[in-house]
Amino acid sequence: MNYDLIVIGSGPGGYVAAVRASQLGLKTAIVEREHIGGICLNWGCIPTKSLLKSAQVYRYFTHAADYGVSLKGAASPDYSAIVARSRGVAEGMSKGIQFLLKKNKIDVIWGSGKLASKGTVVVTDAEGKTTTLTAANIILATGARSRELPNLPVDEKIVIGYRQALALPQQPKTMLVVGSGAIGSELAFFY
Repeated sequence: MNYDLIVIGSGPGGYVAAVRASQLGLKTAIVEREHIGGICLNWGCIPTKSLLKSAQVYRYFTHAADYGVSLKGAASPDYSAIVARSRGVAEGMSKGIQFLLKKNKIDVIWGSGKLASKGTVVVTDAEGKTTTLTAANIILATGARSRELPNLPVDEKIVIGYRQALALPQQPKTMLVVGSGAIGSELAFFY
C-alpha cells in the first residue's frame, strides 16, 4: 500500500504526529507491534501515575490528622484493586487513542516495521506474514526499551522488569529497584 506518511510506533510521539499529518490531509498509517499508545501509555508513564495517585490518597488518609481531619478506623490499601485501577486507566486511554486514529482515518497496521529502503517499510505480523508499504515520508517513533544488565538477568521470579512490577498479583514485602529513571523512581515510591 502507498501512503503519504507511515509512522512506526504509536506512542506519544507517533500517534500525535500521525493525527496531525492526517488533519493536514496526508494519507497516513501507523505500524504498531504491541499496544496503541506505546510503552508510556500502557506500561510506563500513565499506569505509574495511577499507582502514585493511589499511594498519595492512602498517605492522605494515614496523615489525615495533619490536615485537621479525624477518621474513624484505619485506612488500608487494597493492592489488587490499586493494580486493577492502574491497568484500567491505561486501557481506557489506549481506547481513546484508538478512537482518535479511527476518527482521523489513520490505518493501523499491526506488526513489526522495518525500513527496507528509502520510502519502503516491511511489516511482519504475529504470524510471520510480511506486507510492504511505501510512503514519501516515514517517521520512526519506536520509543525506548528497558535494558537488562549482564550481571542481573531478568528471570521473572526474583528479578523482574517494569511490566511485571506494574501488574504483580500481590504486593511484595520487600523490593529493590535498580534504575532511577522516571519509571524506576515512581515504582520505588509506590512500593
